[in-house]
Amino acid sequence: MPDRTPTDQHHVVVVGAGFGGLQTVHDLAGAPVRITVIDRRNHHLFQPLLYQVATASLATSEIAWPIRHLLRNRREVTTLLATVAGIDKAARRVLLDDGASLVYDTLVIATGARHAYFGHDDWEPFAPGLKTLEDATTIRRRILRAFEQAERETEPERRRALMTFIVIGGGPTGVELAGTIAELARLTLVDDFRNLDSRTTRVILIEAGPRVLPAFTEDISLYAQHALEKLGVEVSLGRPVTDCTATGVVRGGERIAASTMVWAAGVQASPAAEWVGIAADRAGRAMVEPDLTVPGHPEIFIIGDTATITAPDGRPVPGIAPAAKQQGHYVAAEIRARLRGKSTGTPFRYRHAGSLATIGKSKAVIDFGRFKLRGPIAWWIWGLAHIYFLIGVRNRLSVALSWLWNYLRDQRSSRLITQGSTERTVQPLSSGSNDPSSP
Repeated sequence: MPDRTPTDQHHVVVVGAGFGGLQTVHDLAGAPVRITVIDRRNHHLFQPLLYQVATASLATSEIAWPIRHLLRNRREVTTLLATVAGIDKAARRVLLDDGASLVYDTLVIATGARHAYFGHDDWEPFAPGLKTLEDATTIRRRILRAFEQAERETEPERRRALMTFIVIGGGPTGVELAGTIAELARLTLVDDFRNLDSRTTRVILIEAGPRVLPAFTEDISLYAQHALEKLGVEVSLGRPVTDCTATGVVRGGERIAASTMVWAAGVQASPAAEWVGIAADRAGRAMVEPDLTVPGHPEIFIIGDTATITAPDGRPVPGIAPAAKQQGHYVAAEIRARLRGKSTGTPFRYRHAGSLATIGKSKAVIDFGRFKLRGPIAWWIWGLAHIYFLIGVRNRLSVALSWLWNYLRDQRSSRLITQGSTERTVQPLSSGSNDPSSP
C-alpha cells in the first residue's frame, strides 16, 4: 500500500469493527480525517444475542450486518477485509498477515476477545465457546444433531448421553444458554419427535465458583439459580471441570457422559498487548493509560475487551457493549480535540448503566445499582433494551416478531442444521474417544 503524502488528511486506522470501533468511526463523522477500518470478518456482530443463534431462536442475519453496508454513506471511510499481524510503532504502520502494511497517524485497536480455556486449549474441539457466528452455528448444529441422533438411538445409556447438555461457566452467557436449551427441549421440541421425549433432556450448568452470575448481587444470583432450576436445569456450584473430552466431562472427580458441551467460562483478549509491546493482565488485556492510550505512544488507543482499565468504583471496566461504545465515543472526542491543537485533558470515565441477564422466556434480572428488577418485567425491559441497540428498523422488527412468536407459541424458527452437517456421528460412550470432528 502506498505511503501517505504530507498533504493528506490525518489518517485514523481503526482495527476491529465491533461496538467500540464502529462507535469511534461514527463519532468522527464530519471531522477532517480519513479513516480506514480493518477487520478479519466482513460483518459487525451484535454479540449479546449470539446465544439466541446458538439455540435456534434467531437467524444469523438478524444479529449481523456487513461492515461495508453500514459505512456505505461515509465517503471518507475505507473498509479492508484483512488480518493484522503486528504493529510497527516506530514507523507508525499496521502490519498485515499478507505482508502489506498501512501507515497511520492515529491508531485505534478494538479487536475484542475470544474464549479462554485456562491452559486447556485442547478442550476447545469438544466444548466450543461463543464469540462468533461460526461458534454459534457450530453449537446450534451440535444441539440439534444430538436430538436427531437420540431419535434413532435404542440403547438407553447412549440416548441419555446424547440428551445431556453441559454448559461450563455461570456468567450471563452460561445462564442464558442453559435456560434457553432447557426451554428448547421442554417446550419447543416436545411434539417434533416420535421415539423420544425431549422433556427428559438433562441440562447441567457447571460453575466453579460459589454462585451463578457472580458479577450481580447475591440475592439476584440466588433468584437466577432458582429460576434455572424451575426450568429443569441442574446447577452445579463449587466444583470445576477438570477434564473434557468428546464423551463428556469430569467434575469434582465425577464423570458425566454427554455429547454436547458449551464453554462459557472465560475470555482471552486479542494479542494487541503483544503487538504494541506493553503489559497485559491475566486475560491478555492491554494495561493502558487512563486516557486509553499506550504508554509512551499517545497516538495509539486500545479500547473495548482488548484493554483493561479501572472504573471509578475501583473495579475493572466490564467487557460489555456499553463500555466499548463509551470508550469509542471518548476516543473520537479526544481525536477531534487533538486536531484542534489541544487534548481534552480528562481521563476516560466509565458510566455504568446497569447489568442485565435473561434466564428464559419471561424471566430476567436487572441490576441498576440501587434499583433492581427480576421476573417478567425485567424480561420485557431486557428485550426492549436489546432491540433498541440493534442496527436498522428491519432488524428490530424481525427480532421483535421472532421473540413474540416464540413467547406466544414456543416456536423457534431457526432450527436448521447447516454448515458442516456431514460431521462424523458422535460416539458419546466410546471409551478413550478424542476425535475433534465429533459434533
